[in-house]
Amino acid sequence: MQNKANRLFWLGRYNERVLTTLKYILNLYDKSIDSEIDIDGYCRKLNIPNLYLVLNPLGINIISRVTPLCELDLNRMFPGNKNGDVYEYLAAEIVEDITDENYENWAVDIHASNIYLRELPQIRINEQYENELVPLAKTLNMPFIWVHSSATVLESTLAYSLNSRNCKTLVVEMGVGMRLTQNYGDMLVDGILTLMKELGIWEAPPTPPKLPQYNPIISRDKDNDLQVYFVNAPKTGLFIPEVNHTDNIKQGERLGVIADPLTGESAEILSPCRGLLFTLREYPVVLEGSLIARIYGAKKH
Repeated sequence: MQNKANRLFWLGRYNERVLTTLKYILNLYDKSIDSEIDIDGYCRKLNIPNLYLVLNPLGINIISRVTPLCELDLNRMFPGNKNGDVYEYLAAEIVEDITDENYENWAVDIHASNIYLRELPQIRINEQYENELVPLAKTLNMPFIWVHSSATVLESTLAYSLNSRNCKTLVVEMGVGMRLTQNYGDMLVDGILTLMKELGIWEAPPTPPKLPQYNPIISRDKDNDLQVYFVNAPKTGLFIPEVNHTDNIKQGERLGVIADPLTGESAEILSPCRGLLFTLREYPVVLEGSLIARIYGAKKH
């Protein structure tokens, strides 16, 4: 009986600590939203935009894209709902604030890849908005533009919600998740400044850009000759690459092997086409069907 009472006592103590911590965090969260500091006025005085530095600060602190407590992915909740829960309301307010009807709006939605894949810096565009966005995308100094079909688009993302509200939004995907690739970032900074100059937002200095300027490859899913080919794992195991990311690959060339650590058996992974290897598996453990590579190219018939 005494042992049971002792356990209940400590359960109560831990519960109290959790509730106290949550109360403290939520108070700070409310202060950051309801602060009396005139942030807009401060930004106007300095002639700088009022930016959202972090939309999910609690998620950043625990190195997670989901919102703590609710375990929700904010980028799957747009355009939001002002009559919904706190995160749906937050998503709705973000979309409303960015798509101010008094201005012509543009946005660059920057993503790292996930932890499993390494991506060549690229811009992804829904074919529905190709005519408006491709000319802008060409100024962003990214080597690859992928215009993909509407069937693969998630309508609950920020980019889709903004584009559907006439805020021209370019989605940038590059590098590996949870990592910073400085040269990719430098490329994009040069590109954003060029885009700002193109739109008349920024008067560029006369000095030329420091980094190479790309004439990007443009891939369209509806193209018959050149297209994106997917390479998936035929079995579970460890992927050991034998090519380098961004290599130009020949049709039938060995991309690597999948080794079974228990039996020692391995399976070859061969390229289905010739072309540019713009996506390559970074995380070695794969399951049957896992994405190994994406290649932009053509098949020999």
